[in-house]
Amino acid sequence: MLTKVKRLFVIKTRFEAYLIIFALALGAMTRGAHYTVEYPGVGGYLLFAATAGAVFLGGAKILDAIRYEREAKAAGIGDAPES
Repeated sequence: MLTKVKRLFVIKTRFEAYLIIFALALGAMTRGAHYTVEYPGVGGYLLFAATAGAVFLGGAKILDAIRYEREAKAAGIGDAPES
């Protein structure tokens, strides 16, 4: 039962990754918009850019990890227990 629950939190496809990245971007842009109101001027816009940059970096890492896992599974280096 626990393994079924754990599988819900594993990103398996690029489509799932894009959905998660979209959700992260939506939240980050909302946070960035609040930063521009809370900190008017250059400081707010720099924080806005930082939130956007964090999504770019996180999204790239998620997509790279999916590609790495797919290549590792194809090469037979997966998480299979040794017998």
